[in-house]
Amino acid sequence: MVTRRSLCATGAVCVVAVTLALPVAAQDAPQPLKWADLVPPVTTPVAPRSFLANRPKDGGNPNHDPQVAEGRWLSPGAFQQPGAGEPPAVVEALDGKRVKIGGYVVPLDFDATKVKEFLLVPFVGACIHVPPPPPNQLVYVKSETGFEVKGSFDPVWVTGRMQTKIAFTGLAEAGYSLEAEKVETRAE
Repeated sequence: MVTRRSLCATGAVCVVAVTLALPVAAQDAPQPLKWADLVPPVTTPVAPRSFLANRPKDGGNPNHDPQVAEGRWLSPGAFQQPGAGEPPAVVEALDGKRVKIGGYVVPLDFDATKVKEFLLVPFVGACIHVPPPPPNQLVYVKSETGFEVKGSFDPVWVTGRMQTKIAFTGLAEAGYSLEAEKVETRAE
């Protein structure tokens, strides 16, 4: 026989179960990130610069760099990644967080069209041209199962656990690492 007391007890148990389950579900949802979220806030003020300060002596010819010998502009070390030689400025609060971030794939380890390791970059062509973006704008991604690449410049969403661990690749230094749970193509 169903009594009013048993109905109230059953209802209370359901409310408690749902209430306890909601925070777990919310904690499991990935935190959506934008590329600006990977850059820590500036802690020291930057002094304003004059437009004409540090003007090149050659009149500003962008094709002239006296430090790079002619014919050597693509040689190793001719151009360095911004911030090279310094620890990358990363957002430590992202360490260990489950995140979802969109970007473009620069394959590092692949088999035919299946990519298992790659750099996730904020714009098409990053790391192909010199110099690469700063480390806090590069995410080293490792996918255990890999994923099929349809086009070399297709945008993707990557979901996984973020680490503020520096990854040294042959291409660039990444300030973040991500173990991918899911990699999916996205509409631009």
